Amino acid sequence: MTDIKGIDPSVPPAGTGCGDCDAVGGWWFHLRRCAQCGHIGCCDSSPAQHATAHWKSAGHPLVQSFEPGEDWFWDYDRNEMYESGPELTPPRGHPEDQSVPGPADRVPPDWTQRLHR
Repeated sequence: MTDIKGIDPSVPPAGTGCGDCDAVGGWWFHLRRCAQCGHIGCCDSSPAQHATAHWKSAGHPLVQSFEPGEDWFWDYDRNEMYESGPELTPPRGHPEDQSVPGPADRVPPDWTQRLHR
């Protein structure tokens, strides 16, 4: 199961938070990890939706949740969720003490009103 197109289990995650949000001073709700290149992007509920933007620009269709304790994958091309998949290089989620949403110092007080639904 490790030779699935769009998954490279040897690639580590690119960081512990959404690098695109960090670059512009933004914030995220939940994080997704590209299973091919390790890019960490924010989920579709987040204001900037960087994980989906990464799929559209890079063409990497598979992401895994980067939330601690979650193992599921999402396939953007097929619009399908998979409960599990190959073991990716650790860590499998952001640090457990990292705030959700995060980062804590950039989350606005009205963050629940800013989520995409």
